[in-house]
Amino acid sequence: MKSFSYIAESAAGKQQKGTINAEDEREFQAKAREKGLRILSYEEKEIGKKQTLKKFKTKDLAFNCRQLAAMLTSGLTLVKALDILSKEQPNEQAKQIWQSVYENVQKGESFSSSMEMYRGVFPEFLISMVSAGESSGSLDVIMQRMSDHYAKENKLNNTIKGAMTYPIVLMVLCIAIVIGMFTFIMPTFAGLFESPDDMPALTRVMMGFSHSLTAYWYVYIIVIVGLVFAGLYFFKLPGTRLKWDKFIIKGPGFGPLVVKIYTARFARTLSSLYSSGIPMVECLKRSSSILGNRYIDECFENVIDEVKQGETLSASITRTEIFDSMFCSIIYVGEEAGALDTILGKTAEYYDEEADSAVARLVGMLEPLMIIIMGIAVGLVVASVLPALYGSMEGIAND
Repeated sequence: MKSFSYIAESAAGKQQKGTINAEDEREFQAKAREKGLRILSYEEKEIGKKQTLKKFKTKDLAFNCRQLAAMLTSGLTLVKALDILSKEQPNEQAKQIWQSVYENVQKGESFSSSMEMYRGVFPEFLISMVSAGESSGSLDVIMQRMSDHYAKENKLNNTIKGAMTYPIVLMVLCIAIVIGMFTFIMPTFAGLFESPDDMPALTRVMMGFSHSLTAYWYVYIIVIVGLVFAGLYFFKLPGTRLKWDKFIIKGPGFGPLVVKIYTARFARTLSSLYSSGIPMVECLKRSSSILGNRYIDECFENVIDEVKQGETLSASITRTEIFDSMFCSIIYVGEEAGALDTILGKTAEYYDEEADSAVARLVGMLEPLMIIIMGIAVGLVVASVLPALYGSMEGIAND
């Protein structure tokens, strides 16, 4: 698929700009004639290479779904709604993608299969929901539900980013202070000692570290960069990633807080999928995969197998020992009452609020940690230079 950016003259004689997606120049010219355009100039670009396309942000997905829901609810056809939506996109990539989806739907393709061409740009969760909406004939309702879902996801993401700003600034400040002390302050006290042998053990160690930091700073940079790349490599290994993901939700103190964030996302996703008429097994696959935690994915393989064999969802989830007992009990009540979708929706709202407080508490745990690290570094420097200061004061007193 290619994108043709053009400048053309309309039938009314007005000059306009736009883009048309086509397989080749002949198809592009044919589409331009269908629109009553006389092409003055155009530029051809390759599109459709998924690996070069950026995925939509949750904010953009929420906006696009809300726009589609509003237009479909007001009575516009899907084709017309997609045409309008493609023209309202703020950047060229989004415009090209929605234009391509619009043209495929216009040709008779389903909305979900048109989005499937851009898997990775559109989340699989959204594609599944659109497919369910097309099957049930409630695409407008699904779009509104997806708008609410991604709006809440965007709110949670912004909450996490906003809460992490201060700890990150504090960490950078801590590192800068430590480097400054060891590269500028510590060397000034070296002259107070006649020889290294006169230094106390701690002072000698700190002075040695300070000297190595100033003389071989490039070695430290190489080592740090190497450790970062090595860490990224090992985290990609299935075994290492599995252990890390398990530690995230089982770790003391922070583990239960992370689980609350996962519970909010899981409940909201499962509620949206199940209320759309998607089979429970498929709901569980989608809901667990959206969390991005391999340990949870592995646990849910057993849950899915047990549900296939007729086990209740509440009993299977309880055995994973991932979610808290209240959430498992709520699922049990929903199953018994035959209103699992409704109860999950209300539960998701509750855990959304819990997730916000969990983020705040996680950040509250990081702030004192940064201060403690900075305090230890300052304490080591002070303990290292105190003998020198004390010795020099004694010398002045004796004189």
